[in-house]
Amino acid sequence: MAEAKAAGPTGDRLIRVDMTAQTVKIVPYPDAWKLLGGRALSARILLEECSPKADPLGPDNVLVMAPGVMSGTAAPTSGRISIGGKSPLTHGIKEANAGGDPGQDLMKLGYRAIVVTGQPKDPSKRYGLEVAADGVKIVPADEYKGQWNYALCENLGKKYATASFITIGPAGERLLSGASVACTDGDARHPARHAARGGLGAVMGSKGLKFVSVDGGKRPVRRPSDMKSFMEYSKGFTRDYLAGPQMFAKGTSSVVPVAQMLHTFPTRNRTSGQFEHAASLDGARIIESFATRGGGMHNCMTGCIVKCSNVVHDRDGKYKTSALEFETLTLLGANCGIASWEDVADLDRLCDEIGVDTIETGAAIAVYMDSGGMEFGDAEGAKRILKEIAEGTELGKAIGNGALAIGKKRKHHRIPVVKGQALPAWDPRPLKATGVTYATSPMGADHTAGLIVNPGLPVDQYARASQESQIVNAACDSSGFCQFLQPTIAEIAKYYSLLYGIDVTAEQVADMGWQCLADEWAFNDGAGFTAADDDLPACIREEGIGPNGVMKFDVPAGIIAAAKVKMPYRSELYAIKATG
Repeated sequence: MAEAKAAGPTGDRLIRVDMTAQTVKIVPYPDAWKLLGGRALSARILLEECSPKADPLGPDNVLVMAPGVMSGTAAPTSGRISIGGKSPLTHGIKEANAGGDPGQDLMKLGYRAIVVTGQPKDPSKRYGLEVAADGVKIVPADEYKGQWNYALCENLGKKYATASFITIGPAGERLLSGASVACTDGDARHPARHAARGGLGAVMGSKGLKFVSVDGGKRPVRRPSDMKSFMEYSKGFTRDYLAGPQMFAKGTSSVVPVAQMLHTFPTRNRTSGQFEHAASLDGARIIESFATRGGGMHNCMTGCIVKCSNVVHDRDGKYKTSALEFETLTLLGANCGIASWEDVADLDRLCDEIGVDTIETGAAIAVYMDSGGMEFGDAEGAKRILKEIAEGTELGKAIGNGALAIGKKRKHHRIPVVKGQALPAWDPRPLKATGVTYATSPMGADHTAGLIVNPGLPVDQYARASQESQIVNAACDSSGFCQFLQPTIAEIAKYYSLLYGIDVTAEQVADMGWQCLADEWAFNDGAGFTAADDDLPACIREEGIGPNGVMKFDVPAGIIAAAKVKMPYRSELYAIKATG
């Protein structure tokens, strides 16, 4: 099969894969993109190389796998990877971010991104991409066709003893718009870290790619220009973080009580913001299980100091899933009327196995329930539906294609989506600045785009708060740092300066964050998006939640539009922490 030999560890490089011609090329990384990584790099490549009018599942779409700038270094919690492409769910630009080890391993080998174009002439064929120190090659992978992610990674591990993996499950192979891309974490190589949102697993499936193996061998971490200063800064950064509140020490599942209190714990397809069984979904129940079942908190990628990922075991003490996070507990739990965290853990494992986004899938099942397809709270029915996604039944395909698809099929009136993508857990009716982010983000409704948990924020601050949070989070997703590490723009700039031995200012990093957004908006404009797409659905504007149903998303269109007009930077911007 097609193979490209590495020319040695001299400078950063790009891997370009043409699945139509079955060729691989390793090319020098453009110096002009030196400070771009992750989301910002993906946006630039897509804007320059992918037609916004392209069929998301056709040969002209471009799939980008781009680690962040700091991935592969000794900086703490810095190894995340961005998967990008034109979304089959939103039909606009999409980036989904994941932890695990592939981002670290790619950067240790000097690869700044994998860019995949074309698609096999025979759509029934499956291929793998082997990435190692001595080269990159496309290999046949028909033997893995249809395999679920955990079995797939176990089988791949027998062949690639020291590699990390990027994979898709049956949903990606079936080209379903809710399909995710899995990345493996740790020595166990569980495919539990997902670039989940936007259906990028279907884009990978359309390229005929079942897996990417990345073998970093014994390559050391990337060496910064000023090693001594870099390590000193990293030690101080780590010390200060560990001495702080560590708000994610027990995982994101621990915020369930806060969301419940704020009426932003969506229940029964967002007809309420509070769930009467919220206590049974509280992450405290998961923590309690560690004493008798094992499991515990761990880091999803090498060098992580946050350790927000909970490893969940079943009643027999056997591994079930990781991590069972707030978004999943909300969308597959309360939003479906399912009260047991144990049932949600089963659903989470199934989503990871077949390769679908837990947010989109939870929203889709809730719409199906709300439209009379099944009763709210039917956990076993939800599990059956997930298995139907893998089987490709008519209902399975409708659910696997997301909330909008099943909503249209059922002719239901309550479909909580923006730009075709389901709203995440944090409800925008009590958190209206977050609603502005959902409306204006190029990605569609996405909590990682710029979450603002401040229910008392004045109306005249919604647009600025959203814009600033979007800039900070875009910069973070471009850096390779995890949003839960909560780096500021000033801290990212300091790391860039020490890595490259040049003076990178906070304003430069903020400019890169803004330019990332501008590139993404430009792509969407080319795809045909208009200001009318920058809004929340009628069910969120018109249906109230909270005491006496008074909480509605009533933000004027002018304030929403203002979030997309660049405002002068405030000095406070550089100290705002990334939030996801």
